[in-house]
Amino acid sequence: MVLLLSPCKRAVKYINRELGWLSFNARVLQEAADPQVPLLERLRFLGIFSSNLDEFFRVRVATLKRMKLLGKQARLPFGESPKRILEEIFSQVIRLQNQFNSIYAGILQELEKEKIHIINEKQLTPQQGQFVRQYFHDQVRGALVPLMVDKIEEFPYLRDHAIYLAVLLSDSKRKHKSRYALIEIPTDVVPRFLVLPSEDDHDYVILLDDVIRYCLDDIFYIFPHDSFLAWTVKLTRDAELNLLDDFNATMIEKLEKGLKQRRRGRPVRFIYDASIDAAMLNYFLERMKLKKDSENLVAGARYHNFKDFIHFPTLGRNHLRYPVVGRVPHPDLKPNTSILQAIDRRDILLHFPYHSFDHFIDFLREAAIDPKVQEIKITLYRLAKNSKVANALINAVRNGKKVIVVMELQARFDEEHNIYWSDRLREEGATVLFGIQGLKVHCKVCLIKRKENREVKMYANISTGNYNETTAQLYGDHCLFTCDRRLTHELDQMFTFFVNTYKVPNYKHLLLSPLTMRNRTEQLIRREMEHARKGRPAAINLKLNNLADKQMIDLLHQAALAGVKLRLIIRGACSFAPVSERVSAHLEIRSIVDRYLEHSRLMIFWNAGSPEVYLTSADWMIRNLDARVEMATPVLDPQIRNDLIQYFEMQWRDNVKARLITAQQDNPYVRNDLPPFRVQEELRHWLLARVQEATPGHDGTPSRAAASVQPMG
Repeated sequence: MVLLLSPCKRAVKYINRELGWLSFNARVLQEAADPQVPLLERLRFLGIFSSNLDEFFRVRVATLKRMKLLGKQARLPFGESPKRILEEIFSQVIRLQNQFNSIYAGILQELEKEKIHIINEKQLTPQQGQFVRQYFHDQVRGALVPLMVDKIEEFPYLRDHAIYLAVLLSDSKRKHKSRYALIEIPTDVVPRFLVLPSEDDHDYVILLDDVIRYCLDDIFYIFPHDSFLAWTVKLTRDAELNLLDDFNATMIEKLEKGLKQRRRGRPVRFIYDASIDAAMLNYFLERMKLKKDSENLVAGARYHNFKDFIHFPTLGRNHLRYPVVGRVPHPDLKPNTSILQAIDRRDILLHFPYHSFDHFIDFLREAAIDPKVQEIKITLYRLAKNSKVANALINAVRNGKKVIVVMELQARFDEEHNIYWSDRLREEGATVLFGIQGLKVHCKVCLIKRKENREVKMYANISTGNYNETTAQLYGDHCLFTCDRRLTHELDQMFTFFVNTYKVPNYKHLLLSPLTMRNRTEQLIRREMEHARKGRPAAINLKLNNLADKQMIDLLHQAALAGVKLRLIIRGACSFAPVSERVSAHLEIRSIVDRYLEHSRLMIFWNAGSPEVYLTSADWMIRNLDARVEMATPVLDPQIRNDLIQYFEMQWRDNVKARLITAQQDNPYVRNDLPPFRVQEELRHWLLARVQEATPGHDGTPSRAAASVQPMG
């Protein structure tokens, strides 16, 4: 493990961000290994681990490889040579991959106990083989494009994210020279898994890879060879977009060119089945111009693109999945009642995925048809493929509303969806802005202007997550509705800033990157340090996705030394860990990985007993604090502020799915003598209890989750 030493005298040690991220993915792998997790969900976590690792190589490893070319200059942003970091990354990845293979083998055995069998082409019975061959001819064969690579002058281009069968055609009588072929496995048009007919209450599943292997003789029947063997290979490419300085091109045109370049990005990892024929592997590497001793080469197992296992068929075994749970109704949002009127009465906080994202869709739909609504302004970062949000905005335009959309086109891997919807919105008549040059717009805000009593009143939604109905079912996020003038006035100023970037507003309440967030947050931390020095209660609670900004880490380190109690919940990469007893006495860092992705970001500053609470879109990383448009909003409603404090306390109480983040990055589980408390289950009980408490005739008994939590002091 690489620990990077700070030059400051306090000897803060930073955990390299990339290695901290691998430690997070190791926590995902822990879920796949946990026997308490339903069996098919464990298979799904293997898929998530694999998908995460693919993106890690496409982005972070690719960046390090590019930086390595700069030599000594590359040490500055990393504090360590990219070459050494890459060596440690590949060492950790090999270790994790070995764990992955062992966990998968164990899951296969557990599946067999449940009468579920994942079989390959060599294990098919004659009846199953007949079924597979018929399926191949009906559904698969027409989607295949076999390439005889030994007869093609230029080696075929391998698509990023795709998997291929490298096929060896040989003749057992040795009369004919061996041939090499390449077949892309068409998982974009044919499902990865084929469920075979059940036999004696047992279910059998075969992968598409093996369906093709079984029928290779039906593909290459024109050749005189009698032996056909195939191994899976996969190439991962650099996903960085290069937006050329073409002053005559629009942002969309530049991005479309960049997306085409991404598809042909530099190779950063070539994975192959370790059992592949050696001569064939050498031939492929030579034709692809990859060095045999390159760190880009990874010997893997039989199957690649394990992300497809996220969608492994249930086969009627619902007990092997997490139970399906309905959304919790919100006591302030009754069906078929005006959501704008509800917001006018009080601020409303939604907890996703426990509450329904439909409440936000209803917010837009009501605004679209309300005759008094004049204008809708919104920032969009990651839209769903079939976006209800975009459709609601289009409906608003058609109803004569002025709609202003700040669309962030460079939301990595969602660029194509965003380009599509920006075109659709512009075609319908919406004003679409592409943010501020050089800064990604990452904050999530929607503002509605409504004419009421000869005045314009504003209603706002502020979210920690994207306006995406798909991810809202899987991500833990917060979503605040408010018409508080102190906030809506400044939000309106923010949207004006998007139009007139020379006109920088003066924000009293909002913290906005890259203008004020870093300095204002530092002031809040230093205020806690001053409280601690004067003997007052001083504490900071943070819930973030990533913590890697060294300047903020140094300040937190100083706060711990000053006696401020720090409790941090960091889901992903964390570059900070207690490294001395003096710091450990006031600092603890945890991470929660469970059924839902913990995505909400929350800051609580105790302020000598008058706590200030902020919801934010920003992690504490250089890019978020200095190179993006991010926002943190103070929670001004006293009840919601208390709810969020209680929410954090419940998160901190988790002793089932919480892990400690330590300098060793070994992810030990949080265990204590208290009864088991799994926060993602208890939050649902807590929210259901809030509905009951709002019901007339309720006796006032607190929920079981709330009754067991003591607030910070």
